[in-house]
Amino acid sequence: MTSKKSTNSDSSKLEPIHGFLIQVGEVLHRHGTPSHRLERVLAKIAASLGVEGNCLYTPTSLLLSITDESGETSYLRRIDAGAVEVDKLIRFDETLEQLEAEKITLRQASEELESIAASGPSFPRWLTVVACAISCGAVAVFFKGTPAEIVSAAILGLVVALLEILPEKLQWDQGLLEPIAGFVAAVSALAIANFITPIDDRLVTLAALIVLVPGLKLTLALNELAVGHLSAGVARLAGACVNLLTITVGVAVGWRVAVGWRNIPELGDWQSDPLWPWIAILIAPIMFAIIFCARWRQWPAILIVSIAGFAASLLGGNLWGIEVGAALGALAVGCGSNLYARLRDRPALVTLTPGILALVPGSLGYRSLTAFLDNDTIAGIDFAFQMIIVAVSLVGGILTANALIPPRRIL
Repeated sequence: MTSKKSTNSDSSKLEPIHGFLIQVGEVLHRHGTPSHRLERVLAKIAASLGVEGNCLYTPTSLLLSITDESGETSYLRRIDAGAVEVDKLIRFDETLEQLEAEKITLRQASEELESIAASGPSFPRWLTVVACAISCGAVAVFFKGTPAEIVSAAILGLVVALLEILPEKLQWDQGLLEPIAGFVAAVSALAIANFITPIDDRLVTLAALIVLVPGLKLTLALNELAVGHLSAGVARLAGACVNLLTITVGVAVGWRVAVGWRNIPELGDWQSDPLWPWIAILIAPIMFAIIFCARWRQWPAILIVSIAGFAASLLGGNLWGIEVGAALGALAVGCGSNLYARLRDRPALVTLTPGILALVPGSLGYRSLTAFLDNDTIAGIDFAFQMIIVAVSLVGGILTANALIPPRRIL
């Protein structure tokens, strides 16, 4: 009887630890932490609190098992994975670091995590919408678009960014945004090409949708698979494929509806200035930083890492092909991010996520599906194979970077 009372007393003392670990898993899950990083963070925090924690994470669920003096207890939570919010991840990391150093109590850490999660975005909504539009214009530059195509992509990117607000306001079901955005972008690009100025409507449509195209999610899925997190990797990969398919369905419907607008004059040859891509790469990382809610203090590091990745990718691609270019670009971004993490004692995700975004192969997946729509099976298979090879090359570059310069922090 005495032993049982002692056990109950121990359990009551440890119960706040259980709740705190669940809270850590939930907030990191909702703010874009990859599975392999989240699981290591939870294991480390649990050990610092005197318990053993084992975590299984997928993009829609969190399974946490905690072993202490009273035995093993498992918890299951249904949570939707959110987009990366760099500023909040930094603040979460700082709070957990203070807890490990015993500078704050468990209760204070819990209250701080709750306050950070409930805080508003780092930038006003209008600035994020403008950043999306400018980034779409920058992507059109990378696709060798004409000035008219760059401006059109930026305008339609603004429209797509405004459409992203509707699901929250109108309480749409998840998955409805992508086909609607694809339809609007495809029809609008055809309308511009037919009624305003001759443009490559397909290039403009892709550039306008680039923020929704799940290239980053695909690369992250393959990275999780490569490091052995099979359940999370397969789930994220399936989600990326479905997102890509729904976007393409919306585009296909738009093409069918506006098929009469495809009588577009032949476009002349356009040779863009070689400096344009470098100007775009100076602008795009800052726009990506705003989209991922990185404070201005992180912008210089994000810019440097992104330029290094772009330069390495361009040099390697010109010399040895797209696969080597992707691997070298990811290696440069990974090494730069890990070096930043070691020097500034900040999570490597701060620079890694915006820096890798310019290299991800989402556009190849989109082109593959649109090629199949045009009954060009050979081109569709070719683009799909290139997408897989580029994604795997990116993962290889990131893993190599982690081996060459191991990050000091887990996030």
